[in-house]
Amino acid sequence: MASTNKQIVRRVAQDIKLKSIHHQLLQHIYASRGITDSSQLEYSLSQLLPYDSLMGIDKTVSMLVDALKQQQQILIVADFDADGATSCAMMMRALKMMGAQNVDYLVPNRFSYGYGLTPEIVALALERKPDLIVTVDNGISSVDGVAAAKQADINVIVTDHHLPGNVLPNADAIVNPNQNGDTFPAKSTAGVGVAFYVMLALRAELRKQQWFEENAITDPNLGNLLDIVALGTVADVVPLEHNNRILVAQGLARVRKGQCCKGIEALLRVAGRNQAQCVASDFGFTVGPRLNAAGRLEDMSLGIECLLTDDPVHALKLAQELDSLNKQRREIETDMRQQAFAALDKLDLDEEQPVGVCLYDASWHQGVIGILASRVKEQLHRPVIAFAPGEEAGTIKGSARSIPGLHIRDALDAVAATHPDLISKFGGHAMAAGLSLPAENLSQFSTAFDEQVRKLVSDEDLQGVIVSDGELAAKELNLEFAEKLRNAGPWGQGFPEPTFDGEFEIVSKKVLGEKHLKLMLQLPDNSGCIDAIAFNVTDEGWAAGTRQVRLAYRLDVNEFNGRKSAQLMVEQIEPV
Repeated sequence: MASTNKQIVRRVAQDIKLKSIHHQLLQHIYASRGITDSSQLEYSLSQLLPYDSLMGIDKTVSMLVDALKQQQQILIVADFDADGATSCAMMMRALKMMGAQNVDYLVPNRFSYGYGLTPEIVALALERKPDLIVTVDNGISSVDGVAAAKQADINVIVTDHHLPGNVLPNADAIVNPNQNGDTFPAKSTAGVGVAFYVMLALRAELRKQQWFEENAITDPNLGNLLDIVALGTVADVVPLEHNNRILVAQGLARVRKGQCCKGIEALLRVAGRNQAQCVASDFGFTVGPRLNAAGRLEDMSLGIECLLTDDPVHALKLAQELDSLNKQRREIETDMRQQAFAALDKLDLDEEQPVGVCLYDASWHQGVIGILASRVKEQLHRPVIAFAPGEEAGTIKGSARSIPGLHIRDALDAVAATHPDLISKFGGHAMAAGLSLPAENLSQFSTAFDEQVRKLVSDEDLQGVIVSDGELAAKELNLEFAEKLRNAGPWGQGFPEPTFDGEFEIVSKKVLGEKHLKLMLQLPDNSGCIDAIAFNVTDEGWAAGTRQVRLAYRLDVNEFNGRKSAQLMVEQIEPV
């Protein structure tokens, strides 16, 4: 299999002075992430972009106002991932805060119905007798489903952020910053962010019409829902441009103050995270996966209920169920990853082998192929699609993950254009996408996908790279600076957490659980030592007596038994 070692490249940044930042290295870190003015680091809600430029927002708000005044049956149809779950829970809470008495939700079971507002989901929705369907984090590609709803005389509002296809659904209103002609600047807003903006606009109109005073309803503070908005934004791995950073920073601040929903509190608790110290990576790597586990293995309703309950005992029970599902997901993923890597070990991944990699096994779990594709992509440094059997006999479903330099949804669109009969349906983003096709088409699709990827990527794109912010001096390898970095975010996709590199001397080392390398390293000036941990790495294959290593790492805060210390989280390690 291809080596996991990546080339370490150091960031280059303009020499920009930010008035609010006094630490020289932080100046460099921010500048290298495109920060040119201190205002880009201001995360107050007053800095949020206004909703006015969202196409379709006026019609959407008008329909929702009518639905509230007439107490119509509103049914929210959600996606089965963390973005969909948070979008649904946030909108459910917001509508009830604004006086909705008849609001419910429906989330498709991944294995029974597939993604989005399909005609089958509409048929299921009809049993609830809705007057209005509102999609969250889906719907922009649901042409047939919207048509089925309209035929049944149900009004439909689509709120989504996925890229639209050539044909839009005939919904009564659509709010999606990525639809053609929309001038809202923050195109990377997650589904939960789009839904939150709709709720902000609705509240503004209801205030204008004096709805709250006339109905003796407390004017709702939608800021109280930002913990849920932040979770969905981080978990969906959308780029953290300034507007998204505001949403995430505000949500995290509420979590740390103990002002979040009971479900998030419980999920942090079962994950062993300190709520008072919660950062974006806790959402991305601990809370998000537990929430996602429900949609991957069973039914995302479990995750939505966890975010909706105000009973701490019930929230903890649901969080424990989600934690158990996440452990099952890890076991399934481990087996699938071993099968995939065993198959890849038989290949010499050179120029004769696929650049766009397709993998399939009839035993693979449909809910875990996205994670598998990510793991293999990290190993091979090339786009990967992992397939599993679909719901219908003779079909397979794929989950695609891409590399910088290749827009995976556009690549699939190009394949569909040149081979119109290969793919049944597809959709997604630049870095992730989903698709379905007849199983008999897999071989031909794999060839077509590889050919298309070869046209779009260069040899440089296929080289694994770790981008470093440089080398830290011994005086910076301490708890004080680790906490400064931790609080300098929120860090995430498109605004990455600082990574550093350097050579260290090993004082001691041991392997934990047969797969993690625990190190004690000498500081560069020999003034002391610092702990380091490299996950899923051992010293197998190192030369006997290796004492010097080169690391790419993040400086983080380790908290154990109430004591804090600086620790290096190793991204890559190699003997020198």
